[in-house]
Amino acid sequence: MPLAHTFAAELRAVLGREHVLTEPEQLRVYDCDGLTGWRATPAVVALPGATGEVQAIVRLCAREGVPFVARGAGTGLSGGALPVADGVVISLARMKRILEIDLAAQRVVVQAGVANLDVTRAVAGDGFFYAPDPSSQQVCTIGGNVAENSGGAHCLKNGFTVNHVTGLVVVLPDGELVELGGKALDPDGIDLLGAFVGSEGTLGIATEITLRILRTPEAVTTQLAAFRSTDEAGEAVSAIVSAGILPAAIEMMDRLTIAAAEEAFHPAYPEGAESVLLVELDGVAVQVEEDAALVERICRDRGAFEVRVARDDAERALLWLGRKGAFAAMGRISPDYYVQDGVVPRTKLPQVLRRIAALSAEHGLRVGNVFHAGDGNLHPLVLYDASRGETDAAKALADEILVACLEAGGSLTGEHGVGVDKACSMPKMFSERDLASFERLRRAFDPDGLANPGKVVPTPRLCGEVPGPYRMHPLERMGVAERL
Repeated sequence: MPLAHTFAAELRAVLGREHVLTEPEQLRVYDCDGLTGWRATPAVVALPGATGEVQAIVRLCAREGVPFVARGAGTGLSGGALPVADGVVISLARMKRILEIDLAAQRVVVQAGVANLDVTRAVAGDGFFYAPDPSSQQVCTIGGNVAENSGGAHCLKNGFTVNHVTGLVVVLPDGELVELGGKALDPDGIDLLGAFVGSEGTLGIATEITLRILRTPEAVTTQLAAFRSTDEAGEAVSAIVSAGILPAAIEMMDRLTIAAAEEAFHPAYPEGAESVLLVELDGVAVQVEEDAALVERICRDRGAFEVRVARDDAERALLWLGRKGAFAAMGRISPDYYVQDGVVPRTKLPQVLRRIAALSAEHGLRVGNVFHAGDGNLHPLVLYDASRGETDAAKALADEILVACLEAGGSLTGEHGVGVDKACSMPKMFSERDLASFERLRRAFDPDGLANPGKVVPTPRLCGEVPGPYRMHPLERMGVAERL
């Protein structure tokens, strides 16, 4: 049933009228995250400005049995912030204060709505940085990073979000406020902090986060290596790591992605390349210099026809702009694309890329590959045209790519999360006992199932009754009709 007007009135009493959204045109802004194929319109959007206000909202939801979904910047790519129809979206966008900078302890305490890159900006002048760097780091929020256990290009050396969160203030689904961890790197007791990070909003809402920051390295070198095939580039990745080198990042892009990035950002990637690697090394200057020489030799031995070192910070930034802007650049060459996220062992990269090429040909849809090659985290981009009825084919191809990852000994997701998009694929990787264990953990935090329901763990309704991803009706597209 639709939420009663009295519920919205109670929210306004807590937050103020301007921070409770109920008008249809306001709600439509929140009907999906970065995975636009799944959509639902919430009944109410609440915008708290402090932990106490989040707690008050959740208590109201618990009292009335109303499901809620926490949301950051909406950049997620698995439908993790997909609203529940007739439920509440709790947007943490107003909670963007840095609460404490403790350089002596190498810790920063932030509200959940702080943008990822703003943490580094706050400490860079003192010689520190925050390591996890999703491609959307200029806008994605730390709260969302915690929910998805986000990684980024530099997670190969420095680890994912879970390796950099030491403390959380959490509002549980019944409204209780708890603190997990603190400033210590390894707190005593059960690792509830590790359980919460990456739980995709199903265990509660993190409102304040204590982060570990690192010292800025003495030297950084960024190399670009161009190859005639993805096989050669994949072999170079394995050889670099096997040689005992641990780069800060190793990124790979294929010909299709290179073309899109060139058209959008003009990073001057080498002409004729079927694949390029971006290899970034950081650390003590002498070691970086030695490793860079070895990386160049390995790449040339594996067939690289050009190896280039960024001459300065401006050229390094341009090379990275092409890589980090690759998803957005796809709009230059395709009206629609579907982002997949799977993981394979590094040694299986050439094999899996060949399999993706075969699936692409079989389905008649192009696939652009751009990914964190160092840890085997693939981000194939399935290109399609929804106006030509290719949506189902794109989804089918993306699902088959996931199967190929699993068959190679990999996993369903590296950093984008499961959300609603891959929940029905969970039984392909986990047994019924595994899934039951996940559900027991979830119920221990949220016995009533109000926190981000329908995500991660599959349910019969989710996998059997939902007709599929949202498709905009032609009359909606023309602006003469609206979905209720």
